Amino acid sequence: MWWLKQQNMGSASALGELGSLESALMKRIWKLGEISVRDLHAEVSSRLAYTTIMTTLDRLFKKGLLKRRKEGKAYRYAAAISEEAYQESMAQQLIGIALENSSQAVLSRFVDAVSESDQHMLNRLDQLVRAKRRALRRTEAP
Repeated sequence: MWWLKQQNMGSASALGELGSLESALMKRIWKLGEISVRDLHAEVSSRLAYTTIMTTLDRLFKKGLLKRRKEGKAYRYAAAISEEAYQESMAQQLIGIALENSSQAVLSRFVDAVSESDQHMLNRLDQLVRAKRRALRRTEAP
């Protein structure tokens, strides 16, 4: 994640700026749904100070990743973006950064990594490339 932050240098969206604690708390919130700081503190077995969790959730709220509602004197937090949307955005950012810097090397390494780990995934990648080429040909045709 450090590399992503260095590549984005201030122009990154909030999604590219999550630290390890923020990521861990977001995963818990996606799993549990709406939750208070007190409940989340109990959920993480009190390994973290209550105020650390409160500050981190406030930061995630300000980044637009959480929504909150007042309940008594406290807030209840819920994800403002689904985990799937978050992962899609992260993948889009990483691929954009990688292709901007060195597309041939990145694509070559990606194909090598896919083929080494999963022949089925390599076949699926080939199908997706073929489908994209067909779609592009249809849009280019007069």
